Amino acid sequence: MNRDIAIRIFEGAVAIITGGASGIGRALSEELARRGAAVVLADLQIALAEEVAARIRSKDGQASAVEVDVTQFEAVNRLVESTVKKHERLDFMFNNAGIGILGEVRHYQVADWHRVYDVHVNGVTNGVQAAYPVMLRQGFGHLVNTASMAGLVASPWMVSYSTAKHAIVGLSLALRPEAAAAGVRVSVLCPGVVRTPIIEGGGKFGKLLPPLPPDRERAFWDRIRPMWERMHPMDPDLFARKALRAIARNKAVIIVPEWWRIYLWSSRLFPWLVERLARKSVADIQKALADVAGESKEPIPV
Repeated sequence: MNRDIAIRIFEGAVAIITGGASGIGRALSEELARRGAAVVLADLQIALAEEVAARIRSKDGQASAVEVDVTQFEAVNRLVESTVKKHERLDFMFNNAGIGILGEVRHYQVADWHRVYDVHVNGVTNGVQAAYPVMLRQGFGHLVNTASMAGLVASPWMVSYSTAKHAIVGLSLALRPEAAAAGVRVSVLCPGVVRTPIIEGGGKFGKLLPPLPPDRERAFWDRIRPMWERMHPMDPDLFARKALRAIARNKAVIIVPEWWRIYLWSSRLFPWLVERLARKSVADIQKALADVAGESKEPIPV
C-alpha cells in the first residue's frame, strides 16, 4: 500500500461514495472529481451510477461505478479492498446511501423499521468497519457519514429515519476523538432540506405510508410540495461545494444550509416553539392526506 503519510484534499485523492448515483451522492461525486479526486460510485442503481461515472469521465475526471448493497458487509468490504488494490490508498469514505420511510408510525410494520436501520445504521457501520482499518494502517483518511438535520432535531412523520440519523450523529461524534489519535478524520454531514428524491417519496427504494395508488401518491406530493418549498431546498450541487469546503477544514458536524443552525439552536432554547411548529406540520400533512383520500375512489387509511 502506498504510505503517502498525508490525506489529499482533494487533488489526487481517492474517494468512495455510497449512494453515489443520485442526490447528494451524485453531487459529491461530481464535485470531488472536478477537484481532481478519483471517485468510486457505489450504488444499487448501477445503470444510473454508470451514467454519472461516464459523465464525469467525459469531462476528463476519474470515475468508476460499482453495484453495492451497503447492508451487506462482505460487499462493502470487497468494494474497499478492490479500491485500495487499484489505487493503493483510500483518502475518503463517504457513507451516504439512504432511503426514506415517510408516514406516521401507526402505519409502520416491523419490517419498515428494520429496512431503514439496515440501510442507514448498518450501511454506515459497514462502511466504517471496512474503511477504518485501512485508514488506520495508512495513518490517514477521512470518514464522512451522511446524517441529517433529522439527526439533530425532532422530525415527526419520518420517525424511523430520524432515529437512524441520530444514531449516525452519535457514531460519528464518538468515533472522532478515537480516530484523531491515529490521524484519521471523522465528520458527519447534517443537511437541511436538499432537493433530492428523498423529499418526494423517499427515492426509488423508499416508501410512503400508508401506501397510495400511483395517481393519488402524485397528488399527495403535489399538495405538500409548498411545505418543502417554504424550507428553501438547496440545490445538491451547491450543497456539495459547501460541504466539501467544510470537510477540507475537518469540521466535526457539517450543517448545510447554514441557516439551519438557527433552527437547531431554537430547538435547544425554545423546545416548546419547535414542538408547536412540528405539530402544525403534522396537521398539514394529515390534511393533505385526508384531501387525497377524499378524492380517491378507493379507501385510504389516514
